[in-house]
Amino acid sequence: MSRIRSFAIAGATLLIAIATGYVMQYGLPGQGEQARITGPVEVTEIAYASSGTAVPRLPSDTLASAALPDTQITFSAADPDTGLAATLPQEEAQDGFSCDLAMRADTVAGAMVDLTLSAPCNASERVTIHHQGLMFTEVVQPDGTLKLTVPALNERAMFIASFASGAGTTASTEVGALPFYDRVVLQWKGKAGLQLHAREFDADYFTEGHIWAAAAGDLGRAARGEGGFMTRLGQENTPEALVAEIYSFPTGTAKQSGAVKLTVEAEVTAMNCADTVAAQTLELPADGQLRVRDLALEIPGCDSTGDFLVLKNLVQDLKVAAK
Repeated sequence: MSRIRSFAIAGATLLIAIATGYVMQYGLPGQGEQARITGPVEVTEIAYASSGTAVPRLPSDTLASAALPDTQITFSAADPDTGLAATLPQEEAQDGFSCDLAMRADTVAGAMVDLTLSAPCNASERVTIHHQGLMFTEVVQPDGTLKLTVPALNERAMFIASFASGAGTTASTEVGALPFYDRVVLQWKGKAGLQLHAREFDADYFTEGHIWAAAAGDLGRAARGEGGFMTRLGQENTPEALVAEIYSFPTGTAKQSGAVKLTVEAEVTAMNCADTVAAQTLELPADGQLRVRDLALEIPGCDSTGDFLVLKNLVQDLKVAAK
């Protein structure tokens, strides 16, 4: 189904901030530099789409407020041979049970990394995961463990887990397949109503090749060089959450030539209308130079609830050549 015709929003303002973003780079010696855009980013079109035929909203339980952690992170370096972190000693529980934190990072298919966190005295607590500028909030399971799969943004991938108390741990691994993938990240705080969309090889909305959170694709397509996939990270239904969507495309093994059109879209909701939402994009092209843009977007008034803003060139489209 094609997108409804759109028109420019009078007074809608897109501000791309530079210099002081809310994401830090956590890297190992010898990593590629993270590049922050040093000039204005021209967005050629901010379109306004009626809710009648626009991208359907995600379930309401995926929306949550978010805030940045304001505590200092205490952690120690990971063992590069095992991927296990050598954590600082933690306070012991009254029964003598150790509260030591530990995290393991294991490389898997698709330039992805399986993270396994053990936090026996932090059961059901919120934890923020940091990786090369990527940040998102998860919740430790009642048994004190957390397992998740994260797209790598550096071949020498370091991950940090930090708790509100300031305790934390790290893990690292080598991701040799990363140069075969292009990755684009959209991350935000608050009830921003944001979405990342990829339309592969002229795909229309809601058809095969339109990849977004509700139609995320899979690793099988990527392994065959047929298309990309979306990863959504962050426990949205918790207070103070950070959320991220990451689109990955196997440019190094693609079976088809063409373009992948990337858009950032914002649904106008009762939680963000007549407000300014903050977000950030990270783009990792084949050259390995991570590019960062900070975004502040003024959302129309609440009489537009249910409609969408479409930012068509906030992130660069991917140009794909068949291999």
